[in-house]
Amino acid sequence: MRQFNEIKAKYPDAILLFRVGDFFETFGDDAIRASSILGITLTKRANGSGSYIELAGFPHHSLETYLPKLVKAGQRVAVCEQLEDPKLTKKIVKRGITELVTPGIAFSDNVLEQKSNNYLAAVFMSHPTSGVAFIDVSTGEFFVAEGNNEYIARLLQNMQPAEVLVKKSQKTEFTDEFGPFNMFNFDDWVFAEQYANDLLLRQFETDSLKGFGIENMTPAIVAAGACIHYINETRQDGAAHIKAIARIDNDDYVWLDRFTIRNLELVHSFNERGKTLLNTIDRTSSPMGARLIQRWLLLPLVNRKQIEERLNAVSCFIENTDMAYKVQQLLSGISDLERLCGKLAVGKINPRELLSLADSTDTTTEIGLSIPGEAKALKKITSRLEDLTELTKAIRFYLREDAPAILAKGGFIGSNVNSELDELRALSADGKNYLSGIQQREAAQTGIASLKIGFNNVFGYYLEVTNTHKDKVPEEWIRKQTLTNAERYITPELKTYEEKILGAEEKIMQIEQRLYAELLEKAMRYIKPVQHNASLLATIDVFLSFSLIAKENQYCRPRLEDNLIIDIKAGRHPVIETMLPVGEKYVENDVFVDSDSQQIMILTGPNMAGKSALLRQTALIVLMAQCGSYVPAQNASIGLVDKIFTRVGASDNLTAGESTFMVEMNETASILNNLSSRSLILLDEIGRGTSTYDGISIAWSITEYLHNHALYKAKTLFATHYHELNELATYLPRVKNFHISVKESGNNIIFIRKLTPGGTEHSFGIHVARMAGVPKSVIARADEILVRLEKEHGSDISVAETGKIKTAAEPYQLSLIQLDDPLLENIRDEIIEIDINTLTPVEALMKLNSIKNMLLKNKKN
Repeated sequence: MRQFNEIKAKYPDAILLFRVGDFFETFGDDAIRASSILGITLTKRANGSGSYIELAGFPHHSLETYLPKLVKAGQRVAVCEQLEDPKLTKKIVKRGITELVTPGIAFSDNVLEQKSNNYLAAVFMSHPTSGVAFIDVSTGEFFVAEGNNEYIARLLQNMQPAEVLVKKSQKTEFTDEFGPFNMFNFDDWVFAEQYANDLLLRQFETDSLKGFGIENMTPAIVAAGACIHYINETRQDGAAHIKAIARIDNDDYVWLDRFTIRNLELVHSFNERGKTLLNTIDRTSSPMGARLIQRWLLLPLVNRKQIEERLNAVSCFIENTDMAYKVQQLLSGISDLERLCGKLAVGKINPRELLSLADSTDTTTEIGLSIPGEAKALKKITSRLEDLTELTKAIRFYLREDAPAILAKGGFIGSNVNSELDELRALSADGKNYLSGIQQREAAQTGIASLKIGFNNVFGYYLEVTNTHKDKVPEEWIRKQTLTNAERYITPELKTYEEKILGAEEKIMQIEQRLYAELLEKAMRYIKPVQHNASLLATIDVFLSFSLIAKENQYCRPRLEDNLIIDIKAGRHPVIETMLPVGEKYVENDVFVDSDSQQIMILTGPNMAGKSALLRQTALIVLMAQCGSYVPAQNASIGLVDKIFTRVGASDNLTAGESTFMVEMNETASILNNLSSRSLILLDEIGRGTSTYDGISIAWSITEYLHNHALYKAKTLFATHYHELNELATYLPRVKNFHISVKESGNNIIFIRKLTPGGTEHSFGIHVARMAGVPKSVIARADEILVRLEKEHGSDISVAETGKIKTAAEPYQLSLIQLDDPLLENIRDEIIEIDINTLTPVEALMKLNSIKNMLLKNKKN
């Protein structure tokens, strides 16, 4: 165990998979964790001095099955291989760590989500500016940014890193500021500026970082250096495919804070089975496109020219259906080029994947040729595709068309690549034919028709004879093994040819491995151009996806303006409209907000009428437009926004000790402290987490603040059940009242879901409760209390005082006028129709008896 303990001491935080012969073993606490996660047997073995140590293991060929399970469970895993052939040494076999796999550093398809990036992040906290870096080693993408902690938090929310690197001395501060992440800590020296700078220059093989535009971003450089340090520490082969780094500038993208990303359900839904905007608009055909469309959704553009270029490309596909269909078919046959480059860079790519790389490269050329010159916006992209003919030639020259996926099986190098290899293969084939001849000859001479020739690793080739024929075995055969129903023998002739065949096969494997390494070395020279092409293909894929969803759902091309107006005609919610029952049409609505005339829209109306949906659809239409997508509307003129804020829905953060109202106020504070003249603000039911009058006061004050702000007139949609806020429009000129209309039908309401000018005084809460199936007695009591409160409107009635309103006995006395029971409604109608002035006493008694009979008849039924 000494060797194990020495290696384990270097990786105390990782589960150590220790290769012992044909198995990977885990010991001690590692074994306990591994057995629990993997569901494998936990045993014990003697460990000297009467002590025992836990043990759990699995066959070495099952590594790709079990390793991903450990990593997905959040474990760091150190793979310790045998570095020499046990047959060639009499001492303890030399072992060493060949790979350290962590949640943030993985190349296995079994660990990675095909449509999502797997980011490793590093955060360097400093004041006033912190730095953050994101790297996906599986694709080679590398980004840095810097800003205040609010900005860093937003990026962490966007990118959702699988693992975050933090200084040990900042561990607590990081958790307090950004919340829980899968974190790994380094000593402070790893986050030194000069060390980080040197690492990056060495990684990119440059003399300066100026070419990447990050030379003055010291906190970001420090964070990026920590990422490279971690990669170098976890992988002996480094990451040769990471040759560039890009900056994420706050001013280039729409500000979407962490609350907005969550509230708009862009990528993740509140409901496990819920549908997100990404689910709705992602029609990409390639994994690269799927990852890019997600990034675009989270980083909408603010530059009008860049957005128009995207829209022009989408329009090309919409206007040329045949081209769109052909490109879609071709893209669906493209492999994940970005991740194949990652595997190539670290030598983990198999022969079949290399052939896929060659096929995809050929398809890339076809995609370029399938886009005509008149599709200028798309041709501008395809004209930048690199010619990789030499790469595909090399791959096809070296590899057989039917090359296996597993290197250990051999047989992947083609014919005519190496003359020595061809000769050895011929010898091996002849030897096997000779063995077949021996079998036939001996079967004929001995009369054992069932005679077989087999092979195992213990004593090589053998002749197998069933027990019924063993008396026919010649004396010169040497018995090597007795089975239940047969015996196995060897002969000098067999051993002679075995040496020739096995010697040839061993040499064949050595030559194939050498030639494969030679091919990988050639292919690695093309990593950068393949990555470049993959990026362009992903972009084309996203444009095609935008066009497909636009045609499918009749979206329009938005007009982008530099003004402060948002004017949407017949807008629809892109997600909800796809979830409606067949035949049901989404109710379209117009939305107009203008910082100079109609800055704030106050929306009132009953619960369930669609106020929240209207708020979200407005934000999603603006966001989609600035991503470069068509939008669900008849017409849309979008004055570019730089920030989208939402305060939507009730939630709490109990783990942080925060109530629903505290969370609501945190989100509101974030909005009010960060707004700008081009902000779009969506507020839904501000103040409902506290008492009525506190809530009204806060909502009122916030509206005044937004309207009277000295610098910014941020466009705002405010949905509320506080009808008192309608009064704001009487003295705040840029506040306008609207309501979501409903139609009353007796004691029921029908949701029209149409936005209509003017406020409303009714929330229809009791109607909604009735629709929800609340017991009739509760509804009746609520009606009574509502009537009393409405009479005393304006007085400060506490919850306790509601008890003084005709305190109900058990059971509640029912109000005939308010109940929705069909029988009682009939009785009500009869009573209302009676003309008391013309009714005689006898007729009155007869009518009363009639009503009594109706009730008795109903009771019997």
